[in-house]
Amino acid sequence: MLRHAPAALMLAAGTALVNPAQAQTELTMYYPIAVGGPLTQVVDGIVAEFEEANPDIKVNAIYAGNYDDTRIKALSALNSGEPAQLAVMFSIDAYDLIEQDLIVPFDDVTDDAAWLDSFYPALMANGQIEGKTWGVPFQRSTIVAYYNKDMFRAAGLDPEKAPTTWDEMVEMGKALTTDDHYGLMIPSTGYPYWMFQALAIQNGKELMSNDGLTTYFDDPAVVETLEFWKSLSVEHGIMPEGTVEWGTLRQAFLEGKTAMMWHSTGNLTAVKNNASFDFGVAMLPANERLGSPTGGGNFYLFKDSTDEEKAAALKLIQFMTSPEKAAEWSIATGYMGVSPAAYETDALKAYTAEFPPALVARDQLEHAVAEFSTFETARVREGLNNAIQAALTGTKSPAEALAEAQAAAERLLSAYR
Repeated sequence: MLRHAPAALMLAAGTALVNPAQAQTELTMYYPIAVGGPLTQVVDGIVAEFEEANPDIKVNAIYAGNYDDTRIKALSALNSGEPAQLAVMFSIDAYDLIEQDLIVPFDDVTDDAAWLDSFYPALMANGQIEGKTWGVPFQRSTIVAYYNKDMFRAAGLDPEKAPTTWDEMVEMGKALTTDDHYGLMIPSTGYPYWMFQALAIQNGKELMSNDGLTTYFDDPAVVETLEFWKSLSVEHGIMPEGTVEWGTLRQAFLEGKTAMMWHSTGNLTAVKNNASFDFGVAMLPANERLGSPTGGGNFYLFKDSTDEEKAAALKLIQFMTSPEKAAEWSIATGYMGVSPAAYETDALKAYTAEFPPALVARDQLEHAVAEFSTFETARVREGLNNAIQAALTGTKSPAEALAEAQAAAERLLSAYR
């Protein structure tokens, strides 16, 4: 059973904390960047605007590396007594953060239900657990397919038509593969479970139950999914054998080493600004169905802070997720605007009219599911990542690797049932 934070952080009158932050309130916020590029400057700029508008609040925004690094550094700071009031961490960290009694639900800090209801439901799915909202979306994504239109033309393919099915992806991938470049690269380091979840969804199977207690790694449809991923290299020859690096794939695409890549929409602006060729962006292809998991980071409020700090942190989060700032963040990065209202701002309407690929990740929300998340998320996820890489490198068969990951997950999750 989850150990919930105290039922309310209420004022004497019984209303939720919505008072303005008190003078001299200081906040420490940890946050990650998972797609490379100078995005810390964007965060620093938004924080500086907030401080200018709220001179009674000082914000120490600490870039902490990737998502795993950020979780480790933020929790280490809390454990060592260093102050931290909020963080952007994996949306899938919610179960573990609740279990460790480190965060408070937003429902206990604000009675602004309209604000909590203003975000895309698909982006709220990972943060809403047992009737409470534990995480609020900030840098959120779906996986999208980037493709080199010039290479499509050279291969005699329609540059306006990306593959919409697995069969088309294989067929086009063969036409696009040459001695100089591959037809497709799907990253299998960094976040291999994320790409695998997309493939499994497309094959008609979820990897986990919606209560964080059960995984389905050894289901026949899941095993078939990993066999298909491996076949892209060893059978069809459209992708490199072994692993494909998450961190260098964007550059490989920009350098013309692959005609298509699957990656986070958070890379979109960097690709737009650096591509020397005509490129397109499309939803991921289907087998049994269309689908991508959501991804990225949510804001969390740490429990071990004062009421004034929680009120100030809430004010900062509301500022950074406001339609105008969400639009600014989306344009600067490629991450989604986290609310429908963000896409109604003049800035994002003008940008997407000029650059329609910026709408692909948002439109894919219609087919999206919550990102893979369970109790003991980090360890369960590590077992799955290891299984994927063992299969892709030929160390184990897909069935053997996934059976081991399933057995390990069942051991880890048994205590929570």
